[in-house]
Amino acid sequence: MTVLEQMGINAKNASRILSCASAAIKNDALYKIADALENNADIIIEENKIDLENGKQNGLTKSLLDRLALSNDRIKGMADGVRKVAQFDDPIGRVISGKTLPNGLQIQKVAVPLGVIGIIFEARPNVTSDAAALCLKSGNVCILRGGKEAINSNKAIAKIMRSAIEKAGLPADCVALIEDTSRETANAMMKMNQYLDCLIPRGGAGLINSVVQNSTVPVIQTGVGNCHIYVEKTADINMAAEIVYNAKTQRPSVCNAAESLIIDEAIAKEALPIIAEKLAEKDVEIRGCEKTCAILPQSILATEDDYYKEFLDYIIAVKVVSGIDEALAHIAKYSSGHSECIITNDYNSSRRFTNEVDSAAVYVNASTRFTDGGMFGMGAEIGISTQKLHARGPMGLNELTSMKFIINGTGQIRP
Repeated sequence: MTVLEQMGINAKNASRILSCASAAIKNDALYKIADALENNADIIIEENKIDLENGKQNGLTKSLLDRLALSNDRIKGMADGVRKVAQFDDPIGRVISGKTLPNGLQIQKVAVPLGVIGIIFEARPNVTSDAAALCLKSGNVCILRGGKEAINSNKAIAKIMRSAIEKAGLPADCVALIEDTSRETANAMMKMNQYLDCLIPRGGAGLINSVVQNSTVPVIQTGVGNCHIYVEKTADINMAAEIVYNAKTQRPSVCNAAESLIIDEAIAKEALPIIAEKLAEKDVEIRGCEKTCAILPQSILATEDDYYKEFLDYIIAVKVVSGIDEALAHIAKYSSGHSECIITNDYNSSRRFTNEVDSAAVYVNASTRFTDGGMFGMGAEIGISTQKLHARGPMGLNELTSMKFIINGTGQIRP
């Protein structure tokens, strides 16, 4: 029996217990996890230093190192995120709908855990606690497989969480971490149909595409964020500059950061220099179309690939368009279905944009950086789903449940 098979067996056994655990027991485990993370912050940071040093030696970019780095403040943020999850209503057992048939049968549709969730993610150790907290609260066991870049951080966090869960009276195997970060292990995890009820990849396009193409376990597709901001001809230019700056530079390494700027040619000559001057505060590289380059000599001529790209860096692709029709067509062609924004003072344009753009989150006059479970008042999130089956957008507690029908009768038989 392989290590993964034994982990799967342990997870299934733990799932039977966790799925029936009361809200009080699950919340106690979550509060114990949060306290343990803060109390052991020094241990986590020391292990994280090893990952950061390895990352530097392996040539990780500045933005990826930022995703990897942990500090006392970030660990406190992780702990607070776990506590916030504990404060939400228990999603399990809630009645989704109910009715009584003419024959007297009472039928209820109730929320139940998905079961055992596998999560494959890259260099973000905070995902370890976020994912574990959401899964635990929603009655799901999780098997986590992080990238090699964060392995020491993840091992420390997982060990601390497992100990806290056990102290709350639940099986430590409610949360498990695969410590082998080889590609072979990831491939094997994608075939664990006997043990995993679903698989959620969190990371870049390469990881997500690999899981979607190779997994036989049902996949919830998350993450890739080629997010667009369209500055329509009636837009407040100063507002546009601030929104673009925030969406691109506040944290460029995350999936809800803006990657593409579309601007109406009617205001491009006035607006682009103002927006570019703001972006220059963070040395953002602009890759633009020929019209963009004519207005901004410092920009680089964009390739077709640039408009598809999730840069996760201080780079933005820019396209000057003739109007909203071309803007909508551009988004339809290049978007990953994550988050898009229009900046406008025209009501009809805003309504057309929200109606016609087919993405998980569509904004009017606000930064795409708000596409986040915490920002949406959902607590921590397991990821941003960019697909349409089962869940779409930030996946919080309710999105980590399935359903079953409970039927109460008084002796009815089918005629």
